[in-house]
Amino acid sequence: MSETILIKSEDEIIKTLDFKPYRSTVERRVERFIPPPNSPQDIEIKTPWGEFLTVNAGDYLVSEFGSPPDDRWPVEAGIFEKTYILTSPGHCVKKALTFLAPLADAVSGEIDQEVSVETLEGLVSVRAGDFYLALGVEGEIWPYPKEKIGTVMTLVEE
Repeated sequence: MSETILIKSEDEIIKTLDFKPYRSTVERRVERFIPPPNSPQDIEIKTPWGEFLTVNAGDYLVSEFGSPPDDRWPVEAGIFEKTYILTSPGHCVKKALTFLAPLADAVSGEIDQEVSVETLEGLVSVRAGDFYLALGVEGEIWPYPKEKIGTVMTLVEE
């Protein structure tokens, strides 16, 4: 097994990938992280895929309905406000397109290659063949589970 490959949003490989536009088709749970003034202004959470990411004051915590409440991931406040719509208290839908490319394409098709993706909230390590690489509105990247394509995301015909 080869060494883990690190991918950052500014890496040249990002410009070579064939990202396709997808639209989210599900409503999700959401809560805003607003800690009291005299308490820590950031926390670390364990994501559904086992990584620890940092949530800063004002960021949003998003999760799928039907999943345990602790299965959530952080979204930076400015990006959440550009890309999601609150549909009712505690509920949201993603209004922005998400651009996805097979993560294996970034590592010459090596599906068993371990890859660490530098997200806004921290490093996320995954197996390339199990994930797509997502590209967001600010050029941010994150790994997106392959199994969710077709279930919670649909390809937007160009």
